[in-house]
Amino acid sequence: MFSFWNIISGRTFYTVVLSLMVLTGLGGLVGNGLMLWLLGFRVKRNPFSLYVLHLAGADFLFLGCQTVFTILTFTQGPQQLYLVVAFLWFAAGLGLLVALSLEQCLAALFPKWSRRRPKHMSACTCVLVWALSLPLVLVPSQACGLLNGGSSWLACFRYHVVSVICLFLLFSILCVSSFILLVRVQCCSQSSQKPPFYCYVLQMVPLFFFCGLPFLTYWTLKNTMGSLMWFFSFFLSIAELLACVNCSTKPIIYFCNAKHRQDLQRAWARGGKSRLAEALEMIA
Repeated sequence: MFSFWNIISGRTFYTVVLSLMVLTGLGGLVGNGLMLWLLGFRVKRNPFSLYVLHLAGADFLFLGCQTVFTILTFTQGPQQLYLVVAFLWFAAGLGLLVALSLEQCLAALFPKWSRRRPKHMSACTCVLVWALSLPLVLVPSQACGLLNGGSSWLACFRYHVVSVICLFLLFSILCVSSFILLVRVQCCSQSSQKPPFYCYVLQMVPLFFFCGLPFLTYWTLKNTMGSLMWFFSFFLSIAELLACVNCSTKPIIYFCNAKHRQDLQRAWARGGKSRLAEALEMIA
């Protein structure tokens, strides 16, 4: 009879986790691909749908890379480059989620500001998040030798600490803004009408806390405690699986929180593309 440690340290454990990762990734690719198609081609864009479109794109890229890298890891062994590329899209998704949460918080605190917001603010914010994600991940990866194999310990430590501080600052802003949004809407708002994206944000934030934070934590410990992380190598597999769950569950949240679910279901059943587009526009 195998002990628990023999199970989690053996190939059986990794085979099961990697298989679940591939299945979760494939399901998430279908869901996020559907979101990209609907929001990109079938629905009239608005500030909310633009954030969701970019967030679905980041999740799609993460799940696509993670699924391919999982198969390559199982057949050829792990590579440091896999983690860097996958985490790049993960960090972009975190930044987009923070931007969405912040905008909803500001809209709840300052209703007049939300009506006077710049027309292209969402588009500019999304472009800025994509642009800043590249140096935030690639610069410390290059300094720590994850891209070319050579590294300087001092340079690695400096760049990695800056990257980690920025990432956890984003996570802190996400938690604080979602908490303020919750308190503002539930306790301080006299109006019965809630912000249109309220449910989306407050369900995606706990999802990230439980399923996305482990992957973020592993990235933090990867270069600062590399000599000890080999002992807990199974933690990376669990963190990657939870990150796949985080990205694959968001399309379900998008559809399940539709205020006009019945219209959406009727339109889908009739196969009427125009009715489906109208129903989806009513969600935002």
